[in-house]
Amino acid sequence: MKGIRNLTGASMALASVATFVAGPVAAAADGYPDVVRQSIYVPVRDGTRLAVNIYRPASGATVAPERLPVIFSFTPYRARFRDKDGKVVELALDDRLAMRSLIRAGYVVATADIRGKGASFGHRRGFQDRTEAYDGYDLVEWLARQPFSTGKVGMIGCSYLGGSTFHTATTTPPSLKAVFIGASDLDKYAFVRRGGIPAQFNTRPDEPAEVDLASVPVDADTDGAMLKAAVAEHAANTPMAPLWYGMPYRDSVSAFTGNEFWNEVGTFNYLDRIRAAGIATYFWSNWQDEPTAQALISAANMPGSRFLAGPGSHCVPPPGFDFTGEVTRYFDHALKGAANGMESAPRATYWLEGMDGKGGYVRSNLLPGEGAKPVSWFLEEGKSGTARSVNDGLLRASAGGRGADRFTVNYDLPDPEYFAFWAQPMDANGLSYTTPALTAPVKLVGFPVARLAVSTDKTDANVFVYLDQVDASGKAEVVAFGRLALSHRKEGKAPYDTMGLPWHSGMMADVAPVRPGQVVRVNIDMTPVSRVVPAGARLRLTVAGADPRQRNLKDIRQNPAPVITVHRGGANASRLDLPVND
Repeated sequence: MKGIRNLTGASMALASVATFVAGPVAAAADGYPDVVRQSIYVPVRDGTRLAVNIYRPASGATVAPERLPVIFSFTPYRARFRDKDGKVVELALDDRLAMRSLIRAGYVVATADIRGKGASFGHRRGFQDRTEAYDGYDLVEWLARQPFSTGKVGMIGCSYLGGSTFHTATTTPPSLKAVFIGASDLDKYAFVRRGGIPAQFNTRPDEPAEVDLASVPVDADTDGAMLKAAVAEHAANTPMAPLWYGMPYRDSVSAFTGNEFWNEVGTFNYLDRIRAAGIATYFWSNWQDEPTAQALISAANMPGSRFLAGPGSHCVPPPGFDFTGEVTRYFDHALKGAANGMESAPRATYWLEGMDGKGGYVRSNLLPGEGAKPVSWFLEEGKSGTARSVNDGLLRASAGGRGADRFTVNYDLPDPEYFAFWAQPMDANGLSYTTPALTAPVKLVGFPVARLAVSTDKTDANVFVYLDQVDASGKAEVVAFGRLALSHRKEGKAPYDTMGLPWHSGMMADVAPVRPGQVVRVNIDMTPVSRVVPAGARLRLTVAGADPRQRNLKDIRQNPAPVITVHRGGANASRLDLPVND
């Protein structure tokens, strides 16, 4: 950005504005090369003032004179703040969510701090609760009424911002016409406490007040007094990790909110409202990101929705794909009525690792996993010579004789990075079972499921499973993983389409200990995969009892550590079901 200057005069109806002259962009996106910004406080229905930033397309100091659709994003991570070097960072001027490109393409972009965060007043009762959802409703309708707006609003976000987008959509503001939701969840209990076990998502420590105090004050707050007053109110926020840790069951009543909070924040409860309102939905994530399972199942539950998955990590624009172009075309069609082919494009676009030896994008009217046929590999004794595990067993195409392998859970794991989005090979910390080298490529698209017979010497134990791809040199990478506490093994009928996956209810009445030595059947669904495993490679199932990405690992370790036994062969043989595609 080459310059920032204050504007005055009749060319702009907003006060305290600034122009940002952007660097070079593609010619097709140069309709409005500059930006005029205003930041203000907007009160919502209970009077709480939320910090809102409005970015209008401009050429130089002249804003676009016509009414334009609005794209809105709602964040807990500060929409405008100063980094450690004093540089102002603005969500709307970054293209990770295509916002800068949307401004160039003729959209007003608005960002806001949720209550209790950034420069906004108020405090958080919960996280993505109905209060926050209806704050989103009020801001959408406020934006639709402004003189710069056509009255049509879209929302975009990823991770928490994807969740605030999804939750706002569940309130069905009349002016909200389309949403682009990244890496968010449909069933927060099934995500945050997957298999009854919380891990890294939603469990990190809360940020100190200094973080929010680094927010840029709204334009009228020239001395920062309002910012300080707003941040002082944040001290009453509900703490995030204790909220989630304090509700072990799906029907737990939170000590912080006084209700069955998992039910309140499960967006699956409100899907009928979104469908009836006709809000267009687009879900996206990347294959090396745990929320992708929830994004895919969300798309399966919204007929007519679109789905995108790339090869990257959490909220990274999919490499090798025109992400900003896709976002712009989607909103052009939904908010401007453009006949740009979006209406007839295939429903799903996703990266297939290993396609043509490298990888590429697939366009399909089927979601990934639809049409896959489960192919079973059975756990057997033997030595693959490729693993560091206690047993180094084998995966075979048919079940063999009865047997068992056991290991003692290892809690002394290396500390993970602060926010480890993806698992690392764990074969040295448990049992493993490996296929022979494949004689032909195998296309896997969908959800692997580990179907195991297990026992332990305790009344409960956590079981973690990992699907590894091992190349001809022996180098391994985790391509999918899952987890389940044995006490949470009971399955039930889900209140939404699970794409055929097992659904563990997590209800207090269904959670039950195991008798020491009792053999129980568990079905553990893993994160989805999309890859062609080449000839010469092997596939490996690893079974462990702890994962370094559990932030509360030190608190939940058992002493002495559980001994977990995996039972092989017989009528109920342990197996791995893989989603094989033609």
